Amino acid sequence: MRFPSSIALRAASVVCMAVAGLSALLWQSKMLPGLTFKPVLATAKPAAINPVNGAAYTPTYSEEGDLLPPLQYREWIYLTSGLDMSYTPRTAAQGDMSMFDNVFVNPEAYHGFLATGRWPDKTVFVLESRNAANKGSINKAGHFQSGGVMGLELHVKDEARFPGKWAFFDVASETKATLFPQTAACYSCHASHAAVDTTFVQFYPTLLPIAQKQSAFSPAYLKDSAEEQHK
Repeated sequence: MRFPSSIALRAASVVCMAVAGLSALLWQSKMLPGLTFKPVLATAKPAAINPVNGAAYTPTYSEEGDLLPPLQYREWIYLTSGLDMSYTPRTAAQGDMSMFDNVFVNPEAYHGFLATGRWPDKTVFVLESRNAANKGSINKAGHFQSGGVMGLELHVKDEARFPGKWAFFDVASETKATLFPQTAACYSCHASHAAVDTTFVQFYPTLLPIAQKQSAFSPAYLKDSAEEQHK
């Protein structure tokens, strides 16, 4: 998870979860070099609520509206990875840094999508960012993922809780993910371009055919696709 030390901005513009498995366009994203996972103490309350044992995850919130992060997300369904994906032009401030983004989704939501082409309530996506290295061991070309987690962001469907059914969270610690306000650019961007239910299924190669078969594509995505074909 992300911890509040050694914070460096990933970009002045936002990054969202989707693309090559990222389900978010235009997020205010932060990186924390050297991020590591620390075990939750056996006496800590979150350990009982959110065990790292593959159990079903149900979103749990604090009185302040923060979300308890899913520590077990790497036992979930892996969807895809993206390398240096961006929805805005690269800026000089970003330098030469190269990043992989990996996307996971809770198993219950994944199986629901396989059956219907749509995401059920309590779907949770996790966007994990890691450094893309090109020098190491016997590697002579291309990039590989290196080092610890540099950022974690969540995309959560909770129909009764959020006005637009979905919300975005920035993971600050093992026990706290902070809600992005509804005014954040990621909400309108997802609504305007996501293939299915505000999620970028167009970048999930194993799920896109299912959405197509189920006629689940959003009007916004169909419009984008038609415009792209005429370029």
